[in-house]
Amino acid sequence: MKNLKIFSTFLIAGLITLTSCQDEIDNENGENPNTNSASSLTASNLERTSMYDGSFDDFLDGISCASIVLPVTATINDTQITIINESDYEQVLSILAQFNNDEDTVVFQFPLTVQLSNYTEVVITNQTEFDELENACEEAESQMQDAISCVDINYPITILTYSLDFEQTGSVVIESEEEMYSYITTFGDNELFSISYPITVTTASGNTVTIESDADLQASIEDCLENEEIEDDADEAGNELEGILVDGTFYVETFVNNSVDIANDYAEYSIDFANDLTCTAENTINTSIENVQGTYEVTTDTNVFLTFNFNGNTSFNLLNQTWEVTSFSNSTIELQSTTNAAITLVLSQI
Repeated sequence: MKNLKIFSTFLIAGLITLTSCQDEIDNENGENPNTNSASSLTASNLERTSMYDGSFDDFLDGISCASIVLPVTATINDTQITIINESDYEQVLSILAQFNNDEDTVVFQFPLTVQLSNYTEVVITNQTEFDELENACEEAESQMQDAISCVDINYPITILTYSLDFEQTGSVVIESEEEMYSYITTFGDNELFSISYPITVTTASGNTVTIESDADLQASIEDCLENEEIEDDADEAGNELEGILVDGTFYVETFVNNSVDIANDYAEYSIDFANDLTCTAENTINTSIENVQGTYEVTTDTNVFLTFNFNGNTSFNLLNQTWEVTSFSNSTIELQSTTNAAITLVLSQI
């Protein structure tokens, strides 16, 4: 009798625990906003944020859903190199950065191996197969089925589960992105799950954000994707600006410093921007005056920036800073100092 009472006590306790867990994940069967099926938006978010991110070598392969498994041999702008490890990426970047207004080309030696977004590796034997992979990646991106890399979930996290077939609860601790991808892509249609909140995520800017619900997770992802789109637009604008600079010759139309326009200090000069990121200020009135040599660089984040570094001339040394490009066209480039918004510069085409 004593053993029966002990067994009954454990049975009742187990039923209470089962009911409690079931209520936590499936509160009123769907009214809990954090209860999800395999086809839910949260499941998609977990899958996309846990995909293998192959975008880190896009400068090489141009395919964000896959990365090249090293070593690989390629001809970069007519220069053949063998990339043994990631430290050799600097060679590639150096070749690609030699000129800023040319058509970069990368020609691979096949076969080569790539790692896909599902963490598997495949051998690509020719350019046709490589092109097919690129097209498939572009299609996934257009269908919003590509990896989300601007929000990283900080693991481990706990997933609570409930089987609709057996009315059985459970939980699993996920330790990594690869574990999450494997788990969520094989999650059964007859199961429900809930993330055990709070969790934290790290954004592309490096900030750690606490997430309290599925809605918070979705909002964080929407924000990061919107920011990525802005960055892509800025990158496109930066490329356009580089082309305008190289194709034209400019003069300083206005340079407002401490509320005073000192453009007259540059009235005799034209500025020519070369394709190799050098620039030359030439005195068009007195050709005996030595040219002012310098370099320039166009960079982007969510905005476009233009940096000058002139040498040996007091007036042009004043231009040596990073400027935010507030607007530009084929004829005019308007700039604002990133350290003092009251300092502005306008370059116009001659």
